[in-house]
Amino acid sequence: MNRYLISFDDGWMDFPEEDFEEVSRATHAVVDEAKGAGVWIFGAGLQSQRATVVSTDGTPTDGAFPETKAVLGGFCIIEVASRGEAVRWAMKLAASCRCTQEIRELLFDPES
Repeated sequence: MNRYLISFDDGWMDFPEEDFEEVSRATHAVVDEAKGAGVWIFGAGLQSQRATVVSTDGTPTDGAFPETKAVLGGFCIIEVASRGEAVRWAMKLAASCRCTQEIRELLFDPES
């Protein structure tokens, strides 16, 4: 089984505020379906805020940085047999939360 990160950028969810409850319900239904199918590992939305970046020397710096084009808005991690299956789950999430989803396979680390 492979694990995939399905994510979206902050700002991609640009539906009207009055639709939030409906979008939330639809997205939670997909999450419940994924949990029922045994593929859900974890997921969360991220607060829209400036990030703190810690450099390799350990120095923290407050963001955001002008060169940053995209900021993560939310994500989930699923475990499925194939990329095609990950794409099918991303399609369900894209429809439910009304925004484009990006899919990336996570590298396996047996020591993690």
